[in-house]
Amino acid sequence: MIVTASDRTAEVLSRPVTVNGLTVPNRIVMAPMTRMFSPGGIPGEDVRSYYARRAAAGVGLIVTEGTYVGHESAGQSDRVPRFHGEEQLAGWARVAADVHAAGGRIVPQLWHIGMVRNQGDQPFPDAPALGPSGIRVDGAEGSGQAMTQRDLDDVIGAFAQAAVDAERIGFDGVELHGAHGYLLDQFLWARTNRRTDGYGGDAVARTRFAAEIVAAIRAVVSPEFPVIFRYSQWKQEAYDARLADTPQELEAVLAPLVAAGVDAFHASTRRYWLPEFDDSDLNLAGWTKKLTGKPTITVGSVGLDGDFLHAFTGKGADLGSLDNLLDRMERDEFDLVAVGRALLQDPEWAAKVLTGRTAELQPFDAAAQRTLS
Repeated sequence: MIVTASDRTAEVLSRPVTVNGLTVPNRIVMAPMTRMFSPGGIPGEDVRSYYARRAAAGVGLIVTEGTYVGHESAGQSDRVPRFHGEEQLAGWARVAADVHAAGGRIVPQLWHIGMVRNQGDQPFPDAPALGPSGIRVDGAEGSGQAMTQRDLDDVIGAFAQAAVDAERIGFDGVELHGAHGYLLDQFLWARTNRRTDGYGGDAVARTRFAAEIVAAIRAVVSPEFPVIFRYSQWKQEAYDARLADTPQELEAVLAPLVAAGVDAFHASTRRYWLPEFDDSDLNLAGWTKKLTGKPTITVGSVGLDGDFLHAFTGKGADLGSLDNLLDRMERDEFDLVAVGRALLQDPEWAAKVLTGRTAELQPFDAAAQRTLS
């Protein structure tokens, strides 16, 4: 029997995997991608259809676009969905129901942007930008406020409430956005966290805020309800930024999160095939799994040959080989793979790779970002 590349792709990616109490039917995750199609922060019928189409085509787990938690400084647009408020949560309940009806699993990504916010931004223009030290990712000072203990407690409570609401309205877990220079990441990174209290200092202290959010969520949701933590080394305005230069430094960041109750990590990289540290070809997700023993999700230009950041300048991307990804998955370097642009381009992407139809895959056209197909 001759095994084709398409057969191998289908076999490797179709294996189920379990994250705490959730069994995901295959290894394909829809990556969180900010879409601005929710006026008033309310996901409507078009958003429901957008996610349900991907679920019906076989995506194993959908991680929604970032959704603002119930804190007035959390966001910067009235067209990005919110995960608080009666109408907003009712909209999300319908999204979850439609995804389940299509056979999928779905978790919301819970988000606070912190110092990325500008004064006057919607949906709450009077809210200040808040961060660990009032310092922006680009290093600018004086453009925001350092968080007080009350601010910290309020944000922790907002994340916990969002998780409670997610379970109540039928979601399968939650993902916390701790990557790319947003609030949780601002605490993790020494350049933006210059606090001298218990939330700043060494790597363990800088992880305290995120760990307290995880622990607060674990205290109010069911024990089997998965909590996923997304993190990155790079930041939107500092692609070369690093939380850790060695595996030992990375373990110092991750261990408190595991102790607090994280069930899986979503390790965000721009190119999944690049090694994270010297003397090993493991990528960030691979190192995360090795250091924590937790399931991990890899991401970064899957199936395409161009960096996703090029899409924001209107550039497309040609198809790329999946062979390296499959090699890594076969040796259990990581457990799941998040797909972004390819799923924007083609709602049927998962169906094609899971049924051996890889010859039908399409290159990425940046115009796909401007639609909700």
